[in-house]
Amino acid sequence: MQQTPSMLSRSFVNGLVKSQYVPDNPVDALKLDLMRPIVYVLKTKSMTDLVALQRACKERGLPDPLTPIKVNGVIIPSYVCLDNPAPLFGKVKDKNVFFNEFQQLLRLHKDDKVLDIQLMPVSLFWGRAPGKEGQVPLLSLANSISPSHLRKTLIVGLNRKDNLVRFNKPVSLRFMADQHGSDEKLAQKLIRVAKIHFSRQKLAASGPKLPNRYQLFEQLLRNPEVKKAIQVEIEEQNISAQKAEKRANDYIDEIVSDFSYKFVKNTSNFLGWIWNKIYSGIKVNNAEQVRKLAADGHEIVFMPCHRSHMDYLLISYVIYNEGLIPPHIAAGINLNFFPAGPMFRRGGAFFLRRTFKGNKLYATIFREYLSLLFSKGYSVEFFTEGGRSRTGRLLPPKTGMLNMTLQAMLKEQSRPITLVPVYLGYDHVMEVSTYVKELSGANKKKESVFQIFGIAKKLKNYGQAFVNFGEPINLNQYLNKHVENWRDDINMPVEEQPAWLNQTTRELANQVMVNINSAAAVNALTICALILHAAPHKALSREILVKQIDSYLKLLRNNPYSEFSTLPENSAEEILDQAIALKKFTVREDSLGQMLSMSYEQAVLLTFYRNNILHLFALPSLIAAIVTEKAQTSIEEINAKVCQLYPLIQAELFLKYAADELSTCISDTLAEMQQQGLIRNQEGVITPVTERLMSIKLLAASIQETLQRYAIVLTVLEHDQVIERTKLEDRSQLIAERLSSLNGVSAPEFFDKKVFAIFINKLQELHYLSDTGTVKADKISSLANVVRGLTTLEVKQTISDVMLSQQSSEV
Repeated sequence: MQQTPSMLSRSFVNGLVKSQYVPDNPVDALKLDLMRPIVYVLKTKSMTDLVALQRACKERGLPDPLTPIKVNGVIIPSYVCLDNPAPLFGKVKDKNVFFNEFQQLLRLHKDDKVLDIQLMPVSLFWGRAPGKEGQVPLLSLANSISPSHLRKTLIVGLNRKDNLVRFNKPVSLRFMADQHGSDEKLAQKLIRVAKIHFSRQKLAASGPKLPNRYQLFEQLLRNPEVKKAIQVEIEEQNISAQKAEKRANDYIDEIVSDFSYKFVKNTSNFLGWIWNKIYSGIKVNNAEQVRKLAADGHEIVFMPCHRSHMDYLLISYVIYNEGLIPPHIAAGINLNFFPAGPMFRRGGAFFLRRTFKGNKLYATIFREYLSLLFSKGYSVEFFTEGGRSRTGRLLPPKTGMLNMTLQAMLKEQSRPITLVPVYLGYDHVMEVSTYVKELSGANKKKESVFQIFGIAKKLKNYGQAFVNFGEPINLNQYLNKHVENWRDDINMPVEEQPAWLNQTTRELANQVMVNINSAAAVNALTICALILHAAPHKALSREILVKQIDSYLKLLRNNPYSEFSTLPENSAEEILDQAIALKKFTVREDSLGQMLSMSYEQAVLLTFYRNNILHLFALPSLIAAIVTEKAQTSIEEINAKVCQLYPLIQAELFLKYAADELSTCISDTLAEMQQQGLIRNQEGVITPVTERLMSIKLLAASIQETLQRYAIVLTVLEHDQVIERTKLEDRSQLIAERLSSLNGVSAPEFFDKKVFAIFINKLQELHYLSDTGTVKADKISSLANVVRGLTTLEVKQTISDVMLSQQSSEV
């Protein structure tokens, strides 16, 4: 029987309760069909919960849960509950009091074969504190699932500003009835599944109970592996047991977090103010899949790219506001300074040194602590690049943390571990100007409280921030696919690592980077920076820039790079206006209209943002470069050149396409270019359209810096048939620096040794170059001819001149 809440309940909720809704836009996020009836499912009957749900539904455009539904002349409630509140004393007598309501819904579907009611579970949490291990707080979330009326009153009163309303993907009763029938057994199954669902929702929202930090110290010191490491420390360092144990205790104190839900909750409001001050909005995409993983009991490891120190705060804030408990975060020891260190630690940070080399005791403690976090069910976050990217492109992954994650999995198999790659993007990264100085040779500044105050002074609106969760990687499934009989190595002694571990870790780390890039967010600034950087003088008219933005967006909309990547929904004109509002370009007006340009200094800074999305356009740009190389090009030739160059570009930019997918990708890209009027396809021969030549050349220019670096290395290898690796990198870097100065290349990473190293590594892997530096002349010559054909005469001449100068200076 549907009851009506009292005026007191309505006044209390509407006047005093502060609620957060997840997802924020349930109609779109959950793909709800508002033309079909919705019946809400709640765990426990509560008038306060119903009023809070009613308000949430009204604010989010959902049907009123307190308005009954009429189905074929039958009036039914718009909500069902699994339990009645617990009595003040004793136990609930009838645990299936609402069984008849589920049966009634199923009977309606049996009688009407067209009817399809959406059964939507809704969880309401009043406070999300997980509590401490060994403690049973009177008003904890753990006791708020089916509380008595008195307990509920106290819980709601104390947590009225910490109410979470979690909408969940609805179940089609039509589907359930058709697949499983509509008898009593199905009603019982629905109730049983719903109860499991609500139990998992509670764990996902609050996380497991938190350990007492000093009890955790004792637990780690009693760990068999740590005890063995302490004994080794005593013997190798020739120190007393007391001194070795104190050293171990100091390491634990340095590493271990001191997570506080109260701190997280209080700082969430402060961070909300910060984000509103700095950014005009935070765009979050693909969060529902993460909530589902948490609800399904997965141990989640968040693996974001690293753009800024803001990343730590942004991810924790987003995860908390998506209805999940923030993860424990692996942070560099450089951030453990007062007052930031203690604050980060309370927010879940645990600290690690840059290297564990030569310190077995520290390495053992850190590894066992990480394993302990997994065994207790805490989610974890670490930046697989190891540090912030100074160039805006992904750095080669560091594999240490991932290696330890796999070791922890082999040791503890109670819950599935799933990696969740995360793409982070910003309209403005505060450290970009510092990055440019560091890339130009300036020393990296040590983090300090003064940097925090410096950032605080700069608080202003910097556009938007973007958090895109990428395609998850279930470790069990990954190992099943890539490592035969890996389960045989479960519980193997730590000192006897599986033979497959290191190679698999490297391959897995690379896949994580690919998945991060596959979740990229294109925004106004990144796409405008990409286009203006391609322009000959870093300047374009508004008219041409708008057309190019529109062309690029069509390329990605009609041939999506990935289902996890996102594009702006605005028109090209609106996107350009958004970019101009960020005041990072020079805008001039004359009688013919607006001109947008970048000074050299602006161009250097904006390479960071261009590089965020360069990988999305790498393949179309390469195809455009091949098409514009000459008047006519056969599709067979395009395929051959792309297939030869793609593995090299793929390694540098972490591209997603496998070799057997290239032919289809090339075909789809050419079809889209033809649809846009950029090219003509006459019986398999591609010709650029003269009237659109500027547009296609702008597209082709985005890959030019990459090809120029390749041309430099290949020219050196053609000249020196045997060359040491260090000498090859040094010589290539010197030529690149000169080419950058003479040809006005503004990208700081153009002569970065790390980028050259990636290319040289891939040449060795593909057997163009041996490990000893011996050149495979025929293969190098063939590749060099393809690359040089795609670079300008000016670039080729500059490389040749610099090579001659080098040879003269060495004589």
